[in-house]
Amino acid sequence: MLQKKAAHRVAVVAFEGISPFHLSVPCMVFGDDLARLGAPRYDLTVCAERPGSIATLSGFSLDVPNDLSALREADTVIVPAWADPDTPPSPELVEALCAAHARGARMVGLCLGAFVLAEAGLLDGRTASTHWIWADDFAARFPAVRLDRDVLYVDEGNMLTSAGTAAAIDCCLHLLRRDHGAEIANKVARRMVVAPHRSGGQVQYIEQPLPKAEGGDRLASTLEWAAENLKEPLCLDLLAERAAMSRRNFSRRFRKATGVTVSHWILMQRLALAQRLLETTDRKMEAVAEAVGFGSAVTLRQHFSAAFSVSPMAYRRQFRERVEG
Repeated sequence: MLQKKAAHRVAVVAFEGISPFHLSVPCMVFGDDLARLGAPRYDLTVCAERPGSIATLSGFSLDVPNDLSALREADTVIVPAWADPDTPPSPELVEALCAAHARGARMVGLCLGAFVLAEAGLLDGRTASTHWIWADDFAARFPAVRLDRDVLYVDEGNMLTSAGTAAAIDCCLHLLRRDHGAEIANKVARRMVVAPHRSGGQVQYIEQPLPKAEGGDRLASTLEWAAENLKEPLCLDLLAERAAMSRRNFSRRFRKATGVTVSHWILMQRLALAQRLLETTDRKMEAVAEAVGFGSAVTLRQHFSAAFSVSPMAYRRQFRERVEG
């Protein structure tokens, strides 16, 4: 009889003065709603150095019943944005984080949470990210850490850090994508009404999701058609003609509805479909490229590698290793 695989255990560290937003991000991404989407659930625990009532940055308190012993069993440990980078974490928290890392737990520092991991010495010799406002302070205090000021998050395998504020969402969705694939991550992103993947750096704005097609909404219905016909040579003129709008009017309405250009939206739709095909089929690279509208495996590889920092072939191999493992 096959033994049921234990749920992946995620421990989120809470502390006095925590941002409710940053605490909520991992709770939303790794929460119980995953079961409704057909994904394996996580065993999520919020813990604190001193359990009980924890004051938040927003003026209300939270009841956190678990102490740092939760880190002893966690597969992933997440430190949300630290309340004050000038206040170092306690020796007790540092010891618990180092023990979790030594045991093999995946460590995540969201936004100013990178300061905590750096104070623990866990980022020495690694590349990391943090909020751009505090980048100079971080670089001065932790010269042994290679700071990347431009990216939304840094993935070094079992050590991840994110840039400021909303980049915490990008980092957590990336973790979910690593664990369970693009399809599940995209579903969670849609529930949160955020982009499933943002290419670019900290200054990039959040891409708005497409409006739902209702009645005679020609823009939404045209984009639904485009999403189902990505192998076609899509362009602004073709979509504007299909929506029975002028090029200028279509472009203006599209930008207002999505926050991005038509060409960027088409590219991200093609990349998302390429992820799904790489995960769920054995199609050769040429066939995947043709199905998503890139035309050739070379073009697919160029765009895919630029967006995800990994080749399509390596992405397929890594995904299958995670699933089969």
